[in-house]
Amino acid sequence: MWARLNRLFDAEDAWTRPLPENYLRADAVLALAMFACSAVGLEILRSMGVLGGESAPLWAQYAAMASAAALLAIRRRLPLLTGLGATAHLLIIGSVMPLVMGQVSQQVLYFIAVYSAVAWARDRRALVGVAVGITAALVVWMIWYLALGSGMQQILDSLDDTDRSSGLVPPVPAYLVYTALINIVYFGGSAALGIASWRGARRRHSLAEQAETIENQAEALRDRAVVEERLRIARDLHDVIAHHVAAIGVQAGAARRVMGHDPDAAAGALRTVEESSRSAVGEMRALLGALRSADRLPASASADATAPAGDPASTGDPSRSAGHGVTDIQRLAASHDSADFSTSVSVVTGTGHPLEEVPPIVGLSLYRTAQEALANVRRHSTADRAGVVLRTGENPGGNPYAEVEITDAGRPRAGTSGSGLGLLGMRERVRSHGGECEIGPRVTGGYRVRVRLPYRPDVDADRE
Repeated sequence: MWARLNRLFDAEDAWTRPLPENYLRADAVLALAMFACSAVGLEILRSMGVLGGESAPLWAQYAAMASAAALLAIRRRLPLLTGLGATAHLLIIGSVMPLVMGQVSQQVLYFIAVYSAVAWARDRRALVGVAVGITAALVVWMIWYLALGSGMQQILDSLDDTDRSSGLVPPVPAYLVYTALINIVYFGGSAALGIASWRGARRRHSLAEQAETIENQAEALRDRAVVEERLRIARDLHDVIAHHVAAIGVQAGAARRVMGHDPDAAAGALRTVEESSRSAVGEMRALLGALRSADRLPASASADATAPAGDPASTGDPSRSAGHGVTDIQRLAASHDSADFSTSVSVVTGTGHPLEEVPPIVGLSLYRTAQEALANVRRHSTADRAGVVLRTGENPGGNPYAEVEITDAGRPRAGTSGSGLGLLGMRERVRSHGGECEIGPRVTGGYRVRVRLPYRPDVDADRE
């Protein structure tokens, strides 16, 4: 039985129902309103002569109503005490002033008190004990009142003409059952409403917690997306600087060596230096512009308000977007050509998968891979040439892919070990696309970088 009562009153739940703001003032107003209703009802009954048989003085009747109403002022602050106090009030006033206790306003007051005890009890285990105690007290009082008090005499007086009874049950048992059912429904209903109120508040609290958790997770995902975007921009910035600085250094060295005896070749190398520096500046502006725009609100009005007038980063100027793709890899490789270094580019396209089909987001990753790999060859290898191969095709599952492979036949150059961030950036790009990569020395000598990225043309184009 105790297990059922614990489940009924949620005694195992440690949640405490929070009290609303200004609840004491609201409960005090309710107590005053109930006392006013009781006073009006009392005077109406006295005027009708219904309370003519009440022997208690008028001040005692008002004191009884005031003490009962006062319990409602603490119904949410001390709910269990309110329930116990209302039960004790009913038993005492019902014994000495039954007509006062029986008026409608007093019965509503007892109903609210029991409801409040169940709905706002903070210690649910203690509530089980209080509920059992109240029930036992009411049962004992009813038995005493009917068996030993004046209750049975009142029943007999009201049923003086037993000949009018036409039911299956004799009048006295019928009256007792009727009285018991009324009390069960009355107090059971107040307890049921209290349980429903507490459980409703518990559900709302759980939903609020879930909504807060979802909001926090969504905010964490947004922050993660921002961090990932900044990491991508940092990788791109590293590749841009590494590539162009390496190219500028190579071309400047070549110009220095041929300046005295071949001015035209020196001029060509310096033009390459100029073009590479301008390209580097343009790409860095694009990347930094993307980084700044990532901090703005997505609303266009907010971007327009925070960006300087005429700023291409705020107007979506394509010149500020580092939109390199696979078709730019040939020009990238040619920018590394010099008197002592050459590159070759081969394109192998699978049937039905031309280079133009490769989505921009995949093409940019392949471009950055080739950019970093070629810069590493110039900085860290003794090779005098590098080969670049672009491939497209389908994997065994029928999904298309694009691949870039950079190879050389040189040996590691002493004293030129890097930070490893470039290779880390390659692997992060591959992981973000769900692709595969092979980076490391070749068995036949030299170094190899191969990156294969799967794609779905329609989906990846929409992402871009």
